[in-house]
Amino acid sequence: MDYQNKLVLAPMVRVGTLPFRLLAAQYGADITYGEEIIDHKLLKCERRVNEYIGSTDFVEKGTDSVVFRTCHQERNHVVFQMGTSDAVRALTAAKMVCKDVAAIDINMGCPKSFSVSGGMGAALLSKPELIHDILTMLKRNLDVPVTCKIRLLKSSQDTVELARRIEKTGVSALAVHGRKVADRPRDPAKWGEIADIVAALSIPVIANGDVFEYDDFQRIKTATGASSVMAARGALWNASIFSSQGKLHWEDVKREYVRKSIFWENDVKSTKHTLKEMIMHYSSLELPEGKAIIKSETLADIAKLYEEEKYYQFVNENRFLVNGSR
Repeated sequence: MDYQNKLVLAPMVRVGTLPFRLLAAQYGADITYGEEIIDHKLLKCERRVNEYIGSTDFVEKGTDSVVFRTCHQERNHVVFQMGTSDAVRALTAAKMVCKDVAAIDINMGCPKSFSVSGGMGAALLSKPELIHDILTMLKRNLDVPVTCKIRLLKSSQDTVELARRIEKTGVSALAVHGRKVADRPRDPAKWGEIADIVAALSIPVIANGDVFEYDDFQRIKTATGASSVMAARGALWNASIFSSQGKLHWEDVKREYVRKSIFWENDVKSTKHTLKEMIMHYSSLELPEGKAIIKSETLADIAKLYEEEKYYQFVNENRFLVNGSR
């Protein structure tokens, strides 16, 4: 995996499932991160080849609940992001998926309670020895690149010191979200502090924060000196942000996402969540479209809402035929 001059889709909970990753890649994303998946959750899964839709699924044992779905199309650019607080457990989980993904990333920046309460995500930022143990364990035992994603610490000096310790573990790259744990999304990202990290390291740094237009990729790259740039909300609202040809209308992007969700049988809750996030940015959930999304219970309902019934029917009647020409 090359981390120079890449446009990267950030990991986003309930958004970064297979159809959205493929959507971003279609528009120009070079590397696509999946949503954070907790190691405990993955360890309850078994790997299944889903010949019906042409995917590789990690399914919770004893259920039909798909925890992680991928496919051959994204094999060389999908990053599996894991939440963990234990080196041995992280390695056991990583070994389950490492042959199906391009890289393994450890989440060290998520400030949400489900992650931090288990000693994962941003909770790791205050535990440099544990960070060292986890990354070293993975680096020594895996054949795929290992990376991690962090947030800024209280001072730039503290962040640089942590970044240097991370670099010494042998990771292939470091992604940095230019906000501190207490910062809100509306607070401006601190590109200057990302620049301090870039100046101190020799490994590629992936800059993340306030990338909302295609031109922002170059702006943050110039401002920070980062090797690559990652987009989160900007990509969620309109995944064609990655296109050098300019953004498509969000309605067209939304329609393409719906089609991909149908094709890959995406979890309906994930599809609804992603659509609601798109709609809330440009419109309102109080309008008929938003209310219909909330009421939708199946992908068939969503297909009907977006007048994609014929596509839904065609895909489900011709599964094995379309799999060969995907």
